[in-house]
Amino acid sequence: MLRFSGFGDSQVGLVRTNNEDSAYVGPTCLLVADGVGGGAAGEIASATAAYVVTAAVLAQPECDPATVLAEGVQEAQARVRAGVLADGSRNGMATTLTAVVTDGERFALAHLGDSRGYVLHDGVLTQVTRDHTYVQDLLDEGRLEPDAVVDHPWRNVVLRTVNGTAEGEPDLIALHLEPGDRVLLASDGLTDLVGDDELTRFVLGRSDDQAVEALVAAALARGGRDNVTCVVATVVDGPRGSDEGTLHGAVTDPTNVVDENVFQLPR
Repeated sequence: MLRFSGFGDSQVGLVRTNNEDSAYVGPTCLLVADGVGGGAAGEIASATAAYVVTAAVLAQPECDPATVLAEGVQEAQARVRAGVLADGSRNGMATTLTAVVTDGERFALAHLGDSRGYVLHDGVLTQVTRDHTYVQDLLDEGRLEPDAVVDHPWRNVVLRTVNGTAEGEPDLIALHLEPGDRVLLASDGLTDLVGDDELTRFVLGRSDDQAVEALVAAALARGGRDNVTCVVATVVDGPRGSDEGTLHGAVTDPTNVVDENVFQLPR
């Protein structure tokens, strides 16, 4: 049976005063969610999405990964919408979501927003997600040069998120992973400051926990202007065991989760 063995971390950074990122690392699920910066209650959106999607995975360990992810995202959208209806000050809250799930044989990824997912196979790091951003659309259309992204005034405009509306449909991607392959998930607080070539160098030759420590430290050393969250995990072959995984960031505070008593997860 294939599963994940990995490590994650989420830091507030050096500029922000609160952490709006959430993450989860477990044998069947890896997840990063980044509350949309500048929006209302980003930490509530990210924590709720992370909690609900992870709970859906844990409740259906043998379900088709793409199916359980689609259902989990749908439930997360409903829960975020309920949170807005319960408290109007949360109107506009939203979060990115990037998650990888396995049932022991198959792997699938769900993606909304500009957090990123990468796979390291045979020493080559490949980005498997596409940013749902205005500038990415401009890049794809040939209307913007890659060098111009960093200075574009709308570089942080995210077009697709978990925001409680029907427009937030995730990309669902089947992944073909083997023992020894590694998965990296990261919020833009990391990837805005550490390029893909550097990501590879930080991960290669390091254990998962060492890689996470090095990546977060690099982002903080370069200013840490946003929350910094990443997960690095290796695909291994072996029994799943009783490990329920670990939560990181905003989701570790139960008060950030809309209707947190519906599911039971490790605190």
